Order: sequence, then C-alpha cells, then structure tokens
Amino acid sequence: MLHLSAAEQYYFYNQVTDMRKGCYGLCGIVQNELKKNILLGDVFVFINKRHNQIKLLQWDSDGFALYEKRLEKGTFQQPLAAQNGSSILLTHLQLQHILQGVILQSVRHKKRFSIKA
Repeated sequence: MLHLSAAEQYYFYNQVTDMRKGCYGLCGIVQNELKKNILLGDVFVFINKRHNQIKLLQWDSDGFALYEKRLEKGTFQQPLAAQNGSSILLTHLQLQHILQGVILQSVRHKKRFSIKA
C-alpha cells in the first residue's frame, strides 16, 4: 500500500523514462544519473514521455518497493524544473497532488509557522 509522509524525501526524475524498466533499471538511473544512494529510503519518481504513466521506487529496508500507475485518460503534470537539475525535490503533498491530477500551479497554501532548517 502506498503511503506518502513528510518523513521521506521525494525526488522527481526530470527526464523521460522508459517504463519497461523495472527495479534494477530504475536503480541504475538513481545511482548513475542522479548520484543518489537508493538504500537511504528516499522515493524516486519517474514519468514516461506521454505523461500517462508514473513509477515510484523506494528501498524498503529489506527489498525494493515499486508503485506504478497508468492513466486510462488524461496525463500527470510534471512539476516545474530547475534549469540545470536532473531531479526535483518534491514534498509529499506535491506528489499527492500529481497522483490525484491536481494542477500544481492552482494550489494555494495559507501561511503557517515553520522552522527553517
């Protein structure tokens, strides 16, 4: 079961991904292109060229967890990217909005107290 929480970090891979890749193919992207350690438990998000299929990959203490969703109609929104980055750090709320089909630019948040780390 998919559970999104503020405890994990979510990295959106900012390139088109071949959705035929499985856990180990996506691990190769994480290690070779993103230069991240997959074993830290972060969640990595991949999207295909038509933006109708998305995969989430995470190391879950004793094995890989792979979540896949393919839309029958419509597309997933790709978040706005930094000019030179190959990945975008998302919040769990942004990822939830992407999975639910919410347009990210239309979301407005009221001011809340937060501690800047």
